[in-house]
Amino acid sequence: MKLYPIESGNFKLDGGAMFGVVPKSLWNRTNPADSNNMIDMAARCMLVENGDRLTLIDTGMGDKQSDKFFGYYYRWGDHSIDKSLKQHGFHRDDITDVFLTHLHFDHCGGAIQWNKDQTGYEPAFKNAKFWSNKDHWEWAVHPNAREKASFLKENILPMEESGQLHFVDKPSGDFAQPNEMDFGMLFVDGHTDKQMIPHIDYKGKKLVFMADLLPTAGHLPLPYVMGYDTRPLLTLPEKEKFLNEAADNNYYLFLEHDAHNQIITVKHTEKGVRLDRVFTFNELFN
Repeated sequence: MKLYPIESGNFKLDGGAMFGVVPKSLWNRTNPADSNNMIDMAARCMLVENGDRLTLIDTGMGDKQSDKFFGYYYRWGDHSIDKSLKQHGFHRDDITDVFLTHLHFDHCGGAIQWNKDQTGYEPAFKNAKFWSNKDHWEWAVHPNAREKASFLKENILPMEESGQLHFVDKPSGDFAQPNEMDFGMLFVDGHTDKQMIPHIDYKGKKLVFMADLLPTAGHLPLPYVMGYDTRPLLTLPEKEKFLNEAADNNYYLFLEHDAHNQIITVKHTEKGVRLDRVFTFNELFN
């Protein structure tokens, strides 16, 4: 097995929304805001090469939305999935599987693109199976009012219409390693229903793709929960349980949304679980 970080593009989000009830005077220390109160965000995906199988975990927001839509997200930098794949010697047509931690637009938007004459949509990875889970799919295609703006039908329904949509096995508990995947996954419900957090054993280390359970290193303190979470009081125990386990077992946390920290480890302190060390992917594995 080989792993590759795939940078799909950077953007910005409102710092207050990203930290919920936490005052700016606190979160601004780790995630400094610009004059518009926006903080730097990444859409960092992961490519898993295992034999002749190439699995892309998440896809970023893609580029098919309108200029008005992207105007809300202040994209910056020159990253893209195609550039990042090419850097590692791959093309999007090589991808055999696209695993989506959840179906919010910034995680799955890049899975679907305009067709050639822009009359409709088609899979951006024509040879891939798209993986979700049935409970989350139903949550996304019948969205609540709180999340409706994040579950965009043009990102979601074409997966099913193409015949490329598949579901991983439903777990009996909160952790499973479905036969369909090359890694295990933790199911969590605080951010959105049945978000999947991949756990990958790689070169003697446990690497965890954090998705929105821990967006950035600045979100380590338990009360630092995003305003986007649908069940913040459920996020708290899910996050506490995971972070204690991560500190106990020296997990390496791959941060999807932290524009400035790729991978971190955590440790127990008197104040709870806090940041221990920061790594780039290349420092850790090359």
